[in-house]
Amino acid sequence: MSGITPFGFFHTLISLAAVAAGIAAFVRHGGIGPRSRAGVAYIWLTIATCATGFFIFRHGEFGPPHALGVVTLLVLAVAYVAGRDRFSSGIGRYVETVAYSTTFFFHMIPGLTETFTRVPASSPLFTGPEDPRLVAAIGACFVLFLIGATVQVVRLRGARRRSATDRTAPGHP
Repeated sequence: MSGITPFGFFHTLISLAAVAAGIAAFVRHGGIGPRSRAGVAYIWLTIATCATGFFIFRHGEFGPPHALGVVTLLVLAVAYVAGRDRFSSGIGRYVETVAYSTTFFFHMIPGLTETFTRVPASSPLFTGPEDPRLVAAIGACFVLFLIGATVQVVRLRGARRRSATDRTAPGHP
């Protein structure tokens, strides 16, 4: 990648590892959460991505990527609190699931922006953050996020219904 510092490269490696862990959690478990190794790896790598991102100043000041890092950490905190046992009986599991998926979508924004405004080096795909094609690509990722979050919520709802049915079945203690 052209123009990337060693620290920026390190930050990028951490974020790519987070995305890989997130994909593994989605594939293996249907979502990201602290109940799987892939989910835990994703959470900690996302925190590390945010932390290292706070030290990257492309334009010399706090900017939109830093704000996204703050928002990501806040959404991770919401997911953690919502997933706690005392909240999981109500809407907590739904909030947790959608919040972790939201942070995965957040990875796509700088991922697409930073990668494809630099690659290929001779003629990057996008001219900058306001490039309409980049905005469309992020919009497509948002649509995929909405579809994925909906599927996850439907699965959770089905699992809750099956669990409730099992508890009310004859012979259940």
